[in-house]
Formats: sequence, structure tokens, C-alpha cells
Amino acid sequence: MSFSLGKLFRVTVFGESHGVGVGVVVDGCPAGLNLSESDIQVELDRRRPKNPEISTPRTEPDRVRILSGVFNGFTTGAPITMVVFNEDVKSDYYELIRYRPRPGHADYVAYVKYGGFNDFRGGGIFSGRVTVAMVAAGAIALKLLSRFGIKIVAHTVNINGIEARNYDLSDINSLEEVVERSPIGCADPKASEEMLGLVKKVGEVGDSVGGIAEVVISNLPPGIGEPFFDTLDGDLAKAFFSIPGVKGVEFGVGFKAASMLGSQYNDSFSLANGRVVTKTNNSGGIQGGLSNGMPVVCRVVFRPPSSIRIPQRTVDLIKYEEVELSLSGRYDPCILPRALPVLRSAAALVLVDHLIISHVMPRVLR
Repeated sequence: MSFSLGKLFRVTVFGESHGVGVGVVVDGCPAGLNLSESDIQVELDRRRPKNPEISTPRTEPDRVRILSGVFNGFTTGAPITMVVFNEDVKSDYYELIRYRPRPGHADYVAYVKYGGFNDFRGGGIFSGRVTVAMVAAGAIALKLLSRFGIKIVAHTVNINGIEARNYDLSDINSLEEVVERSPIGCADPKASEEMLGLVKKVGEVGDSVGGIAEVVISNLPPGIGEPFFDTLDGDLAKAFFSIPGVKGVEFGVGFKAASMLGSQYNDSFSLANGRVVTKTNNSGGIQGGLSNGMPVVCRVVFRPPSSIRIPQRTVDLIKYEEVELSLSGRYDPCILPRALPVLRSAAALVLVDHLIISHVMPRVLR
């Protein structure tokens, strides 16, 4: 089992969906960062549902407690331990379907891997609930990055084929403002309205829908990354794939590169305001596994949430016979709106780790 991410800035998550709570230990945070529970709470609140019509009825307050690593308002350099207690748990339903794995979920593979000893309530360690811990750690990483002028924005660009087209990546602050106003986290107002209508419609009939989010990182200095096996894009992809529901990651033009010529794909270099830039950004700001100083742009694909009210077929693992399964729990019809803060946090955790490795970020902040 591996519940840790990072080398020098290392985070270890703990807890389960229907357990006492979820939390995280952040080891390697530079000393001297002004930090309070309110800093963490801001990011956790971003993860909570914006619109009850397209979100699960489970309403956790997600109040964070910092247990160690902060003294007199500053990080000490010791491990930072944070916990968020679960307060809106209803587990009886999961007892009824314990041996009937939900299609699309990790129920069956978890049962096999852990011999039936796994916490099956709400998916246990495989639940999106565990991303609360990632967001709490990400809040620290985002605050560290802000001291270096590095900003991360995640926004919804596609839901079930409805695509955001009218948005501008050149002004990341304006992009963030528009995204924050959208109930579905989309920077294109027209597409946002269409996406919202679709998610409502799908949720009403008990189904679910997937989509694509785009993550944009600005002001990252060139040369960040560790070839051969710890490349920047490789580590970002690993962090993204740890988020439940993620099924694909691409950088820059991504898979479209397969249908381009080298003369079309290559990003020509030029000078602007005394610095080397590229005229295009087909590589998504990463070349040879290293940042090149241009905005890092990547897209992350989310499958439709597995929990739906439409009857499905499964296998009873005790009777060993096929049965029909109808779910009646509390579910999100679309992951995207609540996944955006998780993507920002995942990216921030990787960036801080690499900045420390590259000696760009010191161990003590002044």
C-alpha cells in the first residue's frame, strides 16, 4: 500500500469515507510560512458543493484541525498533521450490499486484495472523500507557491461533449474569477449554462456524466523536473491519477500531436522582454520532462461517477450468483465541479516538491 506522495515535500493521507475522519501529514514543509486553519479552510470550502441541484446530499462541514507543525502562527519545519472529522455519515445501506460490488467502483478489487477486511462503507479508502486530505495539504502548497508568484487554475472544459470555447488563458487571474462564478467551474458562460442543464437532467433520471478539466500553471520557472523517471509531467500525471475517477491525462495538444507534422508541432523559440519564450505552446510548457517557462497546460479526463440509480448487474460474492443491484445512496451526478480544487491541490503538491528538489524553494522562509 502507498498513501504517500512526494520526496522532500511528502504528504501522507489517512482515513476512510465513513470512518472517524480523514487527514494528512505534510512532512518537509519549509519553516517560517505564516499558516492558520483559516488558510486551509478556504480551500476545503472550494471543494464543497456549489449547487445542491448537481451534488450529493451529503453535507459535511469539513472543518479542519491542525494538530502539529504550526507554532505561533508559523510552520516550524516539523511534520504538519491535519484532520477533518466526518459528521454526516450514513453507513447502514452499505451493510446491505457489502458482498454485492457496485459496478464501476473498487468494491470487488478491494475485496480481493484485502481478503474482505477492507472498510467497504462508502468505498472506504477508494472514496472521493479522501481527496479532502489532498486539498488540505494542497492549501499549504498553494500558499507556498504564491510567495513565488506561481498560480494554478483548474476549470471545466468539457462535459459529455459540451465544450468550452470562449475563454482566454493569457490572463490567468481573470480566468480564475470567471471560473469561480460558474456553478460548474466553466470559464465559458454559454457552455457553463448548457453543462449545468445537462448535469441536472442526467441527475434527475438517476444517471451520471463525465468530462474534462484543464489545469493551467503560470509563472513556473524553466528547468523544473528530474529526468529520467521523475519528470515534471510524469509526476503531475501520477498525482492526477491518484484522484478517484481520473482516466486520462494529456499535456499541451496531447493526443492531437499524433496527427501533426513536426513542422506543425515544434514550438519555435523567440525573445520577449529579455526572456526566452516559445511562439506556440503545443508541448504544454514541458519539454524533456522539464518546465520551459511557458504556462504548463494539461487536461484531465474524468469518467462518469459509478454510483447511479439505474439498476445494474453484479455478482453476489457469498452466493456466487448474478443479481440485480439498485443503489439508493447519496451521489454526485458529475465529479467535475468538486474535482477542480483537488486538481489544483494535486498540482501544487508536485510543484512544491520539485521546487525544493531544485533548490528554488528554501527550507526556511524569510
